[in-house]
Amino acid sequence: MKILYVTSEAAPFCKTGGLADVAGSLPPALAANGDEVAVVLPLYGQISLEWKEKMTFRGNIYVDLAWRHEYCGLFSLKYQGVTWYFVDNERYFRRDSLYGAYDDGERFAFFCHAVMDLLPSMDWMPEIVHCNDWQTALLPIYLKDAAVRWEAVRGMKCVFTIHNIEYQGQFGESTVSDLFGLDYGWYSGGTLEMNGCVNLLKGAMICSDTVTTVSPTYARQLHYSYYAHGLESIVDLVGEKMHGVLNGLDVKSFDPSTDQAIAKCYSAAKLQGKAVCKSALQKQLGLEVNPDVPLLAVVSRLVSHKGVDLIREVFDGIMDLGIQLVVLGMGDKEYEDFFRWEQGCYPRRMSAQIAYSDKLSRQIYAGADLFLMPSKSEPCGLSQMIAMRYGTVPIVRQTGGLADTVHSCQVGQEDGNGYIFANYNAYDMLYTISQAVGLYHGDREGFRAVQRRGMTGDFSWNTSARTYRDIYTSLLG
Repeated sequence: MKILYVTSEAAPFCKTGGLADVAGSLPPALAANGDEVAVVLPLYGQISLEWKEKMTFRGNIYVDLAWRHEYCGLFSLKYQGVTWYFVDNERYFRRDSLYGAYDDGERFAFFCHAVMDLLPSMDWMPEIVHCNDWQTALLPIYLKDAAVRWEAVRGMKCVFTIHNIEYQGQFGESTVSDLFGLDYGWYSGGTLEMNGCVNLLKGAMICSDTVTTVSPTYARQLHYSYYAHGLESIVDLVGEKMHGVLNGLDVKSFDPSTDQAIAKCYSAAKLQGKAVCKSALQKQLGLEVNPDVPLLAVVSRLVSHKGVDLIREVFDGIMDLGIQLVVLGMGDKEYEDFFRWEQGCYPRRMSAQIAYSDKLSRQIYAGADLFLMPSKSEPCGLSQMIAMRYGTVPIVRQTGGLADTVHSCQVGQEDGNGYIFANYNAYDMLYTISQAVGLYHGDREGFRAVQRRGMTGDFSWNTSARTYRDIYTSLLG
């Protein structure tokens, strides 16, 4: 099977969030099954020279997008059994950040059109084109538009994955022809129109052969307005071709038995190294070095939909449980300032690390006892899986992928690997934290059993890759 995976970011080349982790892990997992897999993404300025020196220049074309006539180069390299293609245009992709520019619509319209125009320059024509999020949402539409004139793309099947439906690619009506180079009928006929504006996510959902999202629970939740951000009617419309496929985790990278970023490696069979990691983290962050105080961690973007408002509401109640708390992340200034202030109020008990640091996050996952993730919505979430992989017991709200990966140990289930609360309520969260702290103090061996269940769970991409392969095979008949 020939699969082309199209993404706006991918680890280890460039990353802003979970999409990069998925794009960096799923294609190699598919390739390991014997499929021919390629990934295409923009050649950003943020991609390191170390990677660029390994790339081969494949040639260049010019892409016509509405009235624009733009240079487009193509580079490639082989990595983990996958061919990685990079679309080059410095005017669009040599920026200070991957997203957030005033012309993002134009930049990613160029990228989508370039991918289609570059198909003959690649090693083979794909049977499956797998697109991701609004930045690639125009590609299924461009392929449908071109299919009436270009026989080679007519038989391609398109899969579109929604990683977070909140980001939809919404633009003014005039962009249809002036910016995206499409006939106005794509808007007036209803494919791209949603509430009086262009909605690229809607267009991709309609034009793709299959729509997936990143967990079974999130797929079900998207039928409700609370989660769908106005697209619930479109989710209902495409419901028969929609699937929830749980994301996996790069278990080779996130492995406490080999991770060189942590103070001492350890495993589920030999947990002693985790105590070393805890004391090292306490010392590093200026907390009291005490093995008997439960250390609660939050590694998150500090924004409201991650549940930070719940933490703020009952913060003193959390600290009254006698725990230590470390927070790592960046986000809204009001939350950053709140945690900085509380650090001063609870010296040697609370640490606010307002930053992004992969190394420190690993040290926190390894050194903490408990991990708090009270999200309002969470399509899949990787942090809870990483925490469990490192033997840190998660406390999560029952939503999206959190509900699919964390199983309650509160009523004695044999597969219990964490703590769950259902209502988006600060006091329900506080009570659940108190349950976890109670187990830590009252039954240390029981607590270790919960840790080991999390550490030995299968969070690899193998199951997800098999599910996607089944979807691809079904599409090809």
